[in-house]
Amino acid sequence: MDLLEFLLEPMRYAFMVRALTASVVAAIVCGLLSCWLVLVGWSLMGDAVSHAVLPGVVLAYIAGVPFAVGAVIFGFLAVGLIGLVRDTSRVKEDAAIGIVFTTLFAFGLVLISVTPSNTDLNHIIFGNLLGVSQEELVQIAGLAALVFAALVLKRRDFTLYAFDPTHAYALGLSPRVLGATLLGLLALTSVVALQAVGVILVVAMLITPGATAYLLTDRFGRMLVIAPALSAICAVTGLYVSYYADTAPGATIVLAQGAAFTVVYLFAPRQGLIGSRLAAGRRRARGASAETPTEVAVESGS
Repeated sequence: MDLLEFLLEPMRYAFMVRALTASVVAAIVCGLLSCWLVLVGWSLMGDAVSHAVLPGVVLAYIAGVPFAVGAVIFGFLAVGLIGLVRDTSRVKEDAAIGIVFTTLFAFGLVLISVTPSNTDLNHIIFGNLLGVSQEELVQIAGLAALVFAALVLKRRDFTLYAFDPTHAYALGLSPRVLGATLLGLLALTSVVALQAVGVILVVAMLITPGATAYLLTDRFGRMLVIAPALSAICAVTGLYVSYYADTAPGATIVLAQGAAFTVVYLFAPRQGLIGSRLAAGRRRARGASAETPTEVAVESGS
């Protein structure tokens, strides 16, 4: 099988074309948002919101309204409950996050178990990338476009909020509103990625691309390019591997992202565990070679 046949073989099936489109769209918007989540330090909050939206999605299905409505409501509910527990008790924020998101996630599992449905709602948990319909693809693309546009248009405000909320407030911006907006976009992004990888693995797509890009560059502007690009590449790679290896597509995509992070963690020129040492060794070698002519001149002059 030549390369062209290898690339075109999966695309002969309409469900693979829809799966590829959905996975790339979800990967790009998740990768873009992950830059701010990593910068603000909201990795655990991303985990909480992505799991807490599960009951909202199930209730939205029961009520016959778009999934995004239930997801946003329960996303904000989760954040409010976390703040309430943290501010009115001795429980610290990390423990409050763990309590709230596991309780809401369990509530979602209970709802799934008692909700009669013509479709398998367990796909919300584990993803159903190969079963994406044309209507679901349109919903995914619409929500992704909304999140993408909001992040791009407000990127300066979000970046200022991430680096220095006090300075943002001094410039007339409201850190509370910016934080709430990011959380709302997080809830919407979770819905975008639900169909691809499910609730359980959404957090990987929301955190891993940004963390990987963070190890590759010190400039946030470059992060905003590297993270979604790398995430999209991993989505395509994971989907092709899952097709030929007959593995779960969502899990394989996340595995590809984990593999990319591992490579960068080890071999990134500046931040890599091995790459930084190799670079330092090369710099020392160049320094030693630069000193050699001087030492020879001194010896010859004496």
